[in-house]
Amino acid sequence: MELVDSSITDPTFFGAFLEHRDGSRILSMPVGRSVFERDTAARMLLAQGLGLEAPPVPSPLMVARG
Repeated sequence: MELVDSSITDPTFFGAFLEHRDGSRILSMPVGRSVFERDTAARMLLAQGLGLEAPPVPSPLMVARG
């Protein structure tokens, strides 16, 4: 898995977990966020992306699949 900085500056974007057809995975996170915010968002995205047991994402946050 690779962690990359996202160029998306939208304040409502917390990151993205991507899995390519070849099986490689990327966690893309926006820069300039607090350590707590990045850590929390990364944990939620990884749990969802890897299909791990985790509590639901709290409102108003959401995880979208595309």
